[in-house]
Amino acid sequence: MDDKGVKFVIGIYEDEDVLLDAISSVRAKGVNIYEVYSPFPVHGIESRLGYKRSRLSIAAFCFGFLGTCLALTMMIGMTTIDWPMIIGGKDFLPLPVFIPVTFEMTVLLSAFGMVGTFFVISDLKPWGKPKTFDLRSTDDKHVMAIEIEKNNMSEAALKKLLKSNGASEANSKLMDE
Repeated sequence: MDDKGVKFVIGIYEDEDVLLDAISSVRAKGVNIYEVYSPFPVHGIESRLGYKRSRLSIAAFCFGFLGTCLALTMMIGMTTIDWPMIIGGKDFLPLPVFIPVTFEMTVLLSAFGMVGTFFVISDLKPWGKPKTFDLRSTDDKHVMAIEIEKNNMSEAALKKLLKSNGASEANSKLMDE
């Protein structure tokens, strides 16, 4: 048998409330949870898993600021350097006129930047293959995956811990890296 890959213990849960309690109990025992998969969003799961707040809003601000700078640079360059025209005694630099285009460029670059940043951070690429520990996690079951090598407990002890915390099943799975 080829042992290339990483071995996981998988706990299958029927109910999200049982899953939330199990996450707290398992983490209290010092077990590192690799990931929890759910067919729908579960409120409070991020805090139970110990995730920090996303910094995607910082990326959105940076891309939005870039959009504002690019829009203003483009319009100021066009009206003052490339094609300076005095029409009816108006200024070369009519800033109130720039507001709609600046707003639209800010929103456009912020949105595209956030989507691109999310794809890069989440490692979502068209040629990638997602890790699917159990296909039922896309339908009606919640799946908790625990990497065996990154924990001090044995495989049997991890399975027993998951079963004692409400898992309907506890299986082992070897995943390719």
